[in-house]
Amino acid sequence: MSEPNSQASNTGQMKDEGREARLSFRRFAEHKMRREFKEAAIKKCDGHLKAFGQCAQDSGLLVVFKCRDLNKKINECMMENNSDEKFQAWLKENEGELEKLTIRSKN
Repeated sequence: MSEPNSQASNTGQMKDEGREARLSFRRFAEHKMRREFKEAAIKKCDGHLKAFGQCAQDSGLLVVFKCRDLNKKINECMMENNSDEKFQAWLKENEGELEKLTIRSKN
């Protein structure tokens, strides 16, 4: 009978650890920087996005078939500019900004 109680305490401990990770100031700062990085990637792919939007307006319900190539170009552009490897490299370049955001979040 002690197993369910033990299991409940393990579950509670896991929830607490997960909560700490989500609420930590460093995680918040990383999340904010990830958003900025993604917005920059979207700006880099803006031409593809506009072309796809125009194609979608012109095609109506056939957008899935007629605009497939444009959708692939968007996906390729986003994969190139929003990859985890590029984010990690960008994060290393802007490590000072991460520290500033972390310190600012704590205050």
